[in-house]
Amino acid sequence: MTPSRNSLLAVLLVAALGASGCSSISKFNPFAGKGGPKEVATEGERISIVTADQKLEPAEALKGVDFALPPPEAMADWPLPGGTPEQATGNLNAAPNLAIAWRRGIGMGSKNGQLVTAPPVAAAGKVFVMDAQANVSAHDAQTGEQVWRINMRPAGRRDREGFGGGLAYANGKLYVTSGFRLVAQLDAATGRVGWRTRTEQPIHGAPTVAGGRVMAVAIDNTLLTYDAATGAPGWSYQALSESARILSSSSPAVSGDTVVASFGSGELVALRTANGNDLWNEALSRASRNSALSEIRDIAGRPVIYQGDVFAVSHSGVFAATDLRTGQARWSLPVVGITSPLPQGDVVYVMAQDGRLICVSRESGQIYWVRDLNAGYVPKKKGGFWFIGGKKVLKPIWSSPILVNNRLILVGSSGELAALNAKTGEVERRVELGAPALIGPIAAGNSIYVVTDDAQLIALR
Repeated sequence: MTPSRNSLLAVLLVAALGASGCSSISKFNPFAGKGGPKEVATEGERISIVTADQKLEPAEALKGVDFALPPPEAMADWPLPGGTPEQATGNLNAAPNLAIAWRRGIGMGSKNGQLVTAPPVAAAGKVFVMDAQANVSAHDAQTGEQVWRINMRPAGRRDREGFGGGLAYANGKLYVTSGFRLVAQLDAATGRVGWRTRTEQPIHGAPTVAGGRVMAVAIDNTLLTYDAATGAPGWSYQALSESARILSSSSPAVSGDTVVASFGSGELVALRTANGNDLWNEALSRASRNSALSEIRDIAGRPVIYQGDVFAVSHSGVFAATDLRTGQARWSLPVVGITSPLPQGDVVYVMAQDGRLICVSRESGQIYWVRDLNAGYVPKKKGGFWFIGGKKVLKPIWSSPILVNNRLILVGSSGELAALNAKTGEVERRVELGAPALIGPIAAGNSIYVVTDDAQLIALR
């Protein structure tokens, strides 16, 4: 199995649902039966907030209408999975030429059920990454040279299999979550372990650190919190369990005294950061008679807080703007996605799972434009002899975008980085990365950083 197909296992583990229901997903999961969630939430606990007749088409009222974007500004560090506690960054000033400055191997790539899924973070002149075997390393941001490296895989037999997790930086410390059931704090300068706490369930998503707390979502749909200084467990929140889900978890978003987390059940939940008291709960769920895959309700991308609203997209087919204070949905669109939305100025961008990048009015939810990055794609086959046999190559899957110098930057399983005009959606440039990439790029200092599926860290300037 090629690295790209291994990564697709993590985000598209849903193929059997139409044939035999949610329970059949487990046989495609290499870690099924090893502590994963067992219960299935009932249908009566969710209400669709998207009408059946909504279509993803540009609004007539917005044709020829301009919109505002923030001016480009430099951002020295990218310390959290989404850049900031709100998981929202601005229009960044970096890598104007999109030229590859260097590439460095960071360890084991996606192979045999072990997957590279951790977004890189950058701070204090270093880029921090994690490979498919929980090797965490720090690299000089300018040269890519390795500064230190440590393996965070436990020695016990219980955790010989695992993948996922992620990194976050705060106050000179690097925080690590792992599919090998642990949360840890490292010294960002040396890699020395400050504390290490074992968890009952694997954590497939990266942590968020804010207000002295480490927050992460475990695979059983539990939001866990820890004291950032000591590792002592804090409050936790249990969402609905879900047996049929994507093998991925998002990172919570924090604004002031509110944390917003998303779960495999399709729930978007706001809680008090101090004590975990719930403020509101919104289900981004949309049942479809035409697609059994809508039963996978997971919100795999990070929720994003921007100017008083929360933006999130679910695999069930709901992209929504929700009022942060009240939990009321302001508007919604029928978008199937596994990425993080990107609100910027007057608009918000979202990448749909089928390869369409959509630009939406942040206030009204009306669509400015839709750009299909897979338009004209011709299905191919790898292997075989004289075009007989071989494996069909799937359409490319694209990452969450970031905005850099008025261009939307995203990477894909095709091994390309694409740069699109943020106003029109026109593709202005494509850069060959040399390997599939499914983790969204980050920008810090004068560079854009990309981690590929074969565990290469690439810097563009």
